[in-house]
Amino acid sequence: MYNFTDLTKIIAELRSDHGCPWDRKQTFESLKKCLADETEEVFQAIDNKDMENLCEELGDVLLQVVLNSQIAREENLFTIDDVIDGLCRKMIRRHPHVFGDAKAGSPEEGRALWDAVKAQEKAEKAARAKNIHKTS
Repeated sequence: MYNFTDLTKIIAELRSDHGCPWDRKQTFESLKKCLADETEEVFQAIDNKDMENLCEELGDVLLQVVLNSQIAREENLFTIDDVIDGLCRKMIRRHPHVFGDAKAGSPEEGRALWDAVKAQEKAEKAARAKNIHKTS
């Protein structure tokens, strides 16, 4: 059975000089429609309660994430490891009721905590951007 490491190696090979011409040609911009189409196919599989197809379509969405991350790695922007690290950090931050001392006794309380942390992050990001513009 293949694993995530195998997938990242396969995508890197497809994008290599001796890989697939179509894969090598792709950019963030050219892949936007592919990601939208694959996401729509996930929705259709869910609506149809077709779990076999859902598994395949989730793989196609994952392909888009890994392919975009490979392009970013080639351009020295970020790697799939950066994507995973950022996602893990976000999940931990936004679930203080699981990974911290906050309490959430219902799905609504859990969502409220998520929304509060997200709003705080957005405000901090805006403040940092404002400070960058002041010093420029």
